[in-house]
Amino acid sequence: MIASAIETMGESTALARSYGVEPAALLEILTSTLFAAPVYQNYGRLLTERKFSPAAFKLSLGLKDVNLALAAGQEKAVPLPFASVLRDNLLEAVAQGEGELDWIALGQRSHKKAGLD
Repeated sequence: MIASAIETMGESTALARSYGVEPAALLEILTSTLFAAPVYQNYGRLLTERKFSPAAFKLSLGLKDVNLALAAGQEKAVPLPFASVLRDNLLEAVAQGEGELDWIALGQRSHKKAGLD
């Protein structure tokens, strides 16, 4: 669920940024209203500050956890389509040498894909 929160913050800030809106401004509004929860507030701050190192939780460990969730879902025939998207994005990041970064770097994937970084 935390990986999903990071992914959606990354996507929303990439979209906002493409329209000239600062990611910090968008996340300030969201995390003080609709998403006023520590996971959004803390990871949102780290995302806008681009604090990817030192890693408190490595991106490669996030990939391991998402793979475990997918395996558990497969065992019980429970589809987890968004977990598959997360796995692909995490795997891409690891393949590009980002596995040792904090998993908040997952949020930057959308910015990179949009040509914003």
